[in-house]
Amino acid sequence: MVGYICKYTPIEVIEAFGEKPFRLESGFKSHERAEALLHSNVCSYVNGVLENILETNIQEVVLTSCCDSVCRLYDVLKGRIQFVYILDLPSKKDPLAVELFRKEIEEFIRSYQAFKKKSFDEKEFIKILERKKEDGKNSQYQPNNMDQKIAILGGRLEDEIIERIKSSCTHNIVDFTCTGQERTFSIKKESDVLTDYAESLLNFTPCMRMAEDRDNLIDQSFFGVIYNTVKFCDFYSFEYAQLKDKIDVPLLKIETDHTDAESGQILTRIDAFLESTGTKKSDARDARNTASRITTFDTGATQDPGKLAQKSAKRDEGQKDRNLGYFAGVDCGSTTTNVVIIDDKEQIVSYETIPTGPKPVESASNCFQLALKNAGLGEKDIAFITATGYGRVSIPFAHKIVTEITCHGKGAFFLDNSIRTVIDIGGQDSKVIRLDDRGKVSDFVMNDKCSAGTGRFLEVMSRTLGIPINEMAEIYTPSNEDITITSMCTVFAESEVISLIAQNKDEKDIVYALNKSIASKIVSLVDRIGRQSRYMMTGGVAKNKGVVKIIENRLQEPVVVPFEPEVVGALGAALISLEQSLEQ
Repeated sequence: MVGYICKYTPIEVIEAFGEKPFRLESGFKSHERAEALLHSNVCSYVNGVLENILETNIQEVVLTSCCDSVCRLYDVLKGRIQFVYILDLPSKKDPLAVELFRKEIEEFIRSYQAFKKKSFDEKEFIKILERKKEDGKNSQYQPNNMDQKIAILGGRLEDEIIERIKSSCTHNIVDFTCTGQERTFSIKKESDVLTDYAESLLNFTPCMRMAEDRDNLIDQSFFGVIYNTVKFCDFYSFEYAQLKDKIDVPLLKIETDHTDAESGQILTRIDAFLESTGTKKSDARDARNTASRITTFDTGATQDPGKLAQKSAKRDEGQKDRNLGYFAGVDCGSTTTNVVIIDDKEQIVSYETIPTGPKPVESASNCFQLALKNAGLGEKDIAFITATGYGRVSIPFAHKIVTEITCHGKGAFFLDNSIRTVIDIGGQDSKVIRLDDRGKVSDFVMNDKCSAGTGRFLEVMSRTLGIPINEMAEIYTPSNEDITITSMCTVFAESEVISLIAQNKDEKDIVYALNKSIASKIVSLVDRIGRQSRYMMTGGVAKNKGVVKIIENRLQEPVVVPFEPEVVGALGAALISLEQSLEQ
């Protein structure tokens, strides 16, 4: 077994030695052993690969000089495993580059022969190339012939994410990262097979390491682009900035650190992008026997549903008198779980909010039961249920799952169809969502890498100051001194608050500074997609008058806050449930 990481690696040469090459992956939860040998600022992918090599005791590795981080990986592996080799990879594909790379491959063959104490089988090598040439002819992977395609560009993604995109998208997926290359070869003359082989390798889809043809790659016509950047990798962020200004198609940027391929934030971004471009496959589940999938837990309390501003839309005469039943939206977030039930006239008949706690499925079921009780309905009265929020995939009784980005957009537009920008500040992330004149999501940005500018940030500061959240929400002007919290990081900001307390600063001034800090973060997100009024704020932090007031001052525009901003996502999910039933 010989590990490799780069598509330009001569793996067919390794196969001709009778060895089995395999691509090294980096999806380890922790890089503990690797970070003891490499600096933590080295590319997270390379850290993950080193962790893989150390954990699984891989003894043979072939690398290419594709970046400085890989060269550092080579330095670390020398003397630690039995065989490690690095090929000097040209950045061009002209005849001089081909000759250089041919010599590099020849030198690798000599080194591997000496290590394995066996000769290179050139005849077997040619057979391997011919077989892969035939496999390429029969392959269904023909990106240039795909009329409707979503491109994946940038740094490599874990296989799980690639497969998730393919399984979730209605369009063809073209993977232009290092993981997506079909290995086909055109050998013109057996007398100089290594030269033709080197030339074929250098003519693979160019990565950022290459100086030629990369512009032609991004000039292709795509229906949309998912662009991946890797933490601490400088290459791809430059290209993304260029690409964003150059192409006029939907473009999603994600950042991975190769520690958790199934992270909820990454999948939420991808699903929301596919939903906004209309390329998301339906997540509708079997709508029969819904009640059998709902588990009732003892809540121990009955809550007053209160009143939510209701709005009914005019329906066409053909649907006016139809009784389709009731429709529910379940928003299972990190902090609270919300349920909204509407009728077939788009009237809100009930809603409920409870803390999510450590068991989201239980919370979702409890909240659903409370909403049913508030409306005087039973489970069989609900025709369709849509789940959203970070816990959406865990809710067993939902018929359909949709991202909270789509649901907050739909709910906000339903309440006020003049809204063009939705600011959603939740418990663990914040989002800014751009809507078109039909209420469809046209763009969005998220802060999901840290708790800065989220409800969690305020909760931490509330505990530090010893002031209840509801009291902090009423402070939107400084009392004595206009203080500024310089750090956006929750941990460092908490230390700064402790220091201000020690300086005997007024608590109201500190709270005002914290509200300014959140508002600054949110307005920077708004500016990333461009300011466009009118604005609506959703999520629990929308109840904080101090934050809302400062955001309004920064935007110089009024911000609409619904009566119950926490349930807007669940409302959007309920509306999707109704739409789904009308389509059936």
